[in-house]
Amino acid sequence: MPVDVRAATPSDADGIAAAYDWLFAPPGDAVPGWDRGQAAADLRELMGDPRAQVLVAEQDGALAGFCTVYLDIRSVRFGQRAWVEDLAVHPQRRSQGAGKLLLDAAKAWARRNGATHLELDSGLARADAHRFYDRERPSSKSLSFSWRLA
Repeated sequence: MPVDVRAATPSDADGIAAAYDWLFAPPGDAVPGWDRGQAAADLRELMGDPRAQVLVAEQDGALAGFCTVYLDIRSVRFGQRAWVEDLAVHPQRRSQGAGKLLLDAAKAWARRNGATHLELDSGLARADAHRFYDRERPSSKSLSFSWRLA
C-alpha cells in the first residue's frame, strides 16, 4: 500500500498532536507538562512559519507518520542548518517506507530553503530508530547533550 507524504494543513494538527504518543511510548517517555491541545495549537502556528515545515505521511487514508523540520542556526563553519525536531511513524506501519519518505521530504525542504545540512537528535535507547538512520547513510554522527531549563 503506497505511502503519500505532503505538507500538513491546520486540519491535521489534532491528529498529529495525538500521534506524539508514538514518541512517548517506550523506549521514549512523556514530556513533563505535555498538553495535547497546546501541541495542536503550536503545530497550527508552526504551519504558518516560513522557517519550518510540518510533514505528514498517509497510508490507506490514515496518518502513518509525521515530521517537523526547522531552519535553525546559521553556523560559521557549516552555513544554514536545518533541524528535524520530531519524526515518528505509527508503530504498526514502521518498515513500510513512511520514515524514509518523511526524511527525504525534510531533506528536500531543507535544501530548497538554503540549508547545507540536516541534523536530528535521537535518544540513546532508540536502537530501532538508529538502525533506520544508519540505513539512510548520515554524513556524520555525534553525541548530543541537553539540559532542561524549566
